[in-house]
Amino acid sequence: MKKIENGNTVTVNYTGRLEDGTIFDSSLNEGREPLTAVLGEGKLIKGFESGLIDMTEGEKKTIEIESDDAYGPYRDEMVTDIPKTQVPEGVKPGETLQGMSPQGPVMVRILEVDEDTVKIDANHPLAGQKLIFDLEVINID
Repeated sequence: MKKIENGNTVTVNYTGRLEDGTIFDSSLNEGREPLTAVLGEGKLIKGFESGLIDMTEGEKKTIEIESDDAYGPYRDEMVTDIPKTQVPEGVKPGETLQGMSPQGPVMVRILEVDEDTVKIDANHPLAGQKLIFDLEVINID
């Protein structure tokens, strides 16, 4: 039976959850399709790709991915205060905005809004988290 290796195009159903059981993403949600990607192109998080290696068509398994092989550690330096004039009027804590960095577009979460400043967090929402994925390989090309 064919095993997944780098360079294969794989189609996989997945459900991603946190250690507390919270589901953060799933290809099984209504209106979603299985994920199809070429392994080794770096388009998937490192731990997800390595978890698929050597799986076979129809195989199911659960993998755990430490933050270093997912979205990295939570970095305090990614939290900063900016002038309130640099964000749209009426923003509230918990909202997400798109900003620009030297590397291109970045999503930031609003943490606090004061009279003159807004505290933003540019960490990925899953940074610092261990991720658990239930995987099912649908197809290997």
